[in-house]
Amino acid sequence: MSHIPLHKAKRGSILRIEGIPEGKNRALLLRLGILKGEVVRCLERLPGGTIVLEKNRQEIAVGFTLASTILVAVMTDEH
Repeated sequence: MSHIPLHKAKRGSILRIEGIPEGKNRALLLRLGILKGEVVRCLERLPGGTIVLEKNRQEIAVGFTLASTILVAVMTDEH
């Protein structure tokens, strides 16, 4: 299974988090519950590059810059 940066994920995709950045961004993601191995769904791709994820019925918005540092594996594509 190939990995892509989160900012390239398609709307509706089911994704597994494969890698998160080190440092302060890692701490922020951990607080949001974005951990390696977690499964999330890409709900929206907003203008400006923000990605809205759904995890356990909670919506989490991730800005483009941060999303570009998160590696994900696409599990399914619901279109």
